[in-house]
Formats: sequence, C-alpha cells, structure tokens
Amino acid sequence: MGAKARHQDRIENLRERIVAIAAQEIGVQEATGHNDGVRVEEYLAYTGLAKGHPWCAAFASWCYGQAGLSAPRNAWSPALFPIARRYTEQQIREETIQPADLFGIYNRKLARIDHVGIVQKVQGCWIRTVEGNVADQVVSKRRPVLAIHAFSNWLD
Repeated sequence: MGAKARHQDRIENLRERIVAIAAQEIGVQEATGHNDGVRVEEYLAYTGLAKGHPWCAAFASWCYGQAGLSAPRNAWSPALFPIARRYTEQQIREETIQPADLFGIYNRKLARIDHVGIVQKVQGCWIRTVEGNVADQVVSKRRPVLAIHAFSNWLD
C-alpha cells in the first residue's frame, strides 16, 4: 500500500471515529435548558467557555478533539467555515460531502451562520446529522442538502 492510500485510510478512519464519537453523545441534554449541564459544560470548556453559552460549535469541535484532532476548536459557528475549508457549490452538486464534514445553517436576521453540526451520513439529496444545542440536547436529524448554507471539510 502506497503513502497516498495509507493517508486515505487514515482519513477514512478519522471520519468514522468522529461520527461514532458524535453519535455516542445523542441524547445528552442540558440540565436546566440554559446551556448548562455536566456534559454541555465539557463541550463549552473545550473551547474556553463556561456554561450559559450556545454550544453547537463547541460540541462539533469537542468531537474532533476526542478523535485526537486539534482543529477545529472554536465555539463560534462562522469560524468553522473558513473559505479554505468550504466546499464549493460545484463540489456540493457533485456530491462530494462526506461523513464527519461540518454543515452550517444560515440565519438571515443575524446575517451569518448560527448553527453547525456534523454530517453523519449522506443519503442522496439529504444528510443525516448529529448536532448539539437543538431543543437543548444532542440529536440526530435528517436535513435536505438544499437547506444547508455551507459545508466544510477539516480532514482533507
């Protein structure tokens, strides 16, 4: 096996590990509905924040960290979608999105991405996700690709 194939295998294993780590967190809930609770505070602490802050980006960053990666590590959703890491519209049309990529939801009122999660599986024009801070917990959702503002790849 050549170096390129070994690298691809390593990346594939990392993707599987990140998704497995995220999936194990499904069902974690806030203690009082105010961005708090032992596990939620662990996600926030990973990015340098205390309880009480929105935690979807901290959750995604924490999952990557648990897989042994140092980046991304940011609690601000827009920071997880730098241009260098984003998929182009053509790449999205060509179904390049992969498990463990991040997806971002745009908020028109804020004029920025304000929610992020992890792609668990790509199912045609849908994705299965694992995301934190949805109804005060970690959940898995099915979302149409067309409803997603941006996708980012922190592994390749």
